[in-house]
Amino acid sequence: MAARNWRLIDIDQYEDGILTLDDLVDPDPRSPQEAASQAKSKSSEVRSLLQKNDTVGALTVALSEPPYGSALEEAKNTTFATVLSVLNSTRSADIPKVLSALDAASQDNLMKYIYKGMAQIDENSHCAVLLNWHEKLTEVAGVGCIVRTMADHRTV
Repeated sequence: MAARNWRLIDIDQYEDGILTLDDLVDPDPRSPQEAASQAKSKSSEVRSLLQKNDTVGALTVALSEPPYGSALEEAKNTTFATVLSVLNSTRSADIPKVLSALDAASQDNLMKYIYKGMAQIDENSHCAVLLNWHEKLTEVAGVGCIVRTMADHRTV
């Protein structure tokens, strides 16, 4: 009898009623092209707001209506880059003021983007910035923000 590593067997292949992420979350109503063009226009609007030193407005625009779903990868990447540019351009002393100006939904969306950034480990990683924002966001929004982010099946 051949030795078989039973830990590597995919038991889900034997189940007929497998739930996928698409079954749990309603798809984004936008088409991939529409979402990508909205993300690009948001990016240019955020850049103009950052040039005017309106960090709160820039972050609010960047976090509004985030794209979700597997079909919108280009829009998701553009939006993530936009949010990351706002986070990188904000001084550490201004972070609590910016976070307290956001509503709860925007705070939850920001936490999703922070975790997305932490999951992408590469040479362009901004872990120190993301950890600083995570700490300040947890102080302002509480632990509930983390729980809501982890429980939400919509990924950004």
